[in-house]
Amino acid sequence: MRIDIISAIPSLLDSYFEHSILQRAQQKKIVEIHVHDLRDFSLNKQKSIDDYAFGGGAGMVLSIEPLFNCIESLKKNRVYDEVIFMCPDGNLLNQRMANHHSLQKNLIIICGHYKGIDQRVREHLVTKEISIGDYVLSGGEIPAAVFCDTIIRLIPGVLNDETSALSDSFQDDLLSPPVYTRPSSFNGWEVPKVLTSGNLKEIEKWRFEKSIEITQKRRPNLLK
Repeated sequence: MRIDIISAIPSLLDSYFEHSILQRAQQKKIVEIHVHDLRDFSLNKQKSIDDYAFGGGAGMVLSIEPLFNCIESLKKNRVYDEVIFMCPDGNLLNQRMANHHSLQKNLIIICGHYKGIDQRVREHLVTKEISIGDYVLSGGEIPAAVFCDTIIRLIPGVLNDETSALSDSFQDDLLSPPVYTRPSSFNGWEVPKVLTSGNLKEIEKWRFEKSIEITQKRRPNLLK
């Protein structure tokens, strides 16, 4: 998989992709992540990438020209499955969406900034809009990193134990059951005996029942 991220402040993404699972995925050459500085595609002397909104109002807007130039430059080299814009009013990211995008080969992600991007980019170049929640951040870099994390960890070979991702919350519309580790007794707090019994059938049954119980309590809408 190749992911191209377009950002007004690309350095915000450096640390996120240089550690842990996302770093290993790149070292294994399972994933290529390229972050593009939007200013490199500005054609004016000042390398400006924003302007005032037509009609007035507070805040600046990312201009259409540098975004168009960057996207067109990338499309000359390969075909992209999606051009994704991370924005508060997009489709809410969920596990099913992550599963779908983890199977794709080439993605462009646009990180918004200021008051957003020129609407013409959204209408003519963007193919999908994704939100990570009903709130506003200073830019789209954090949402882009979250989205990348959700899909990259699902790609075979990224996790040491590939079955780990399959047992995550939301994979089967259930929240994950409780997990415990050693010691089995601490400060008088005991691990459920079934988990130390060695009876795999009973352990799976317990986990499934706990998943239903927790989902019913915390996210009953998932069971519907």
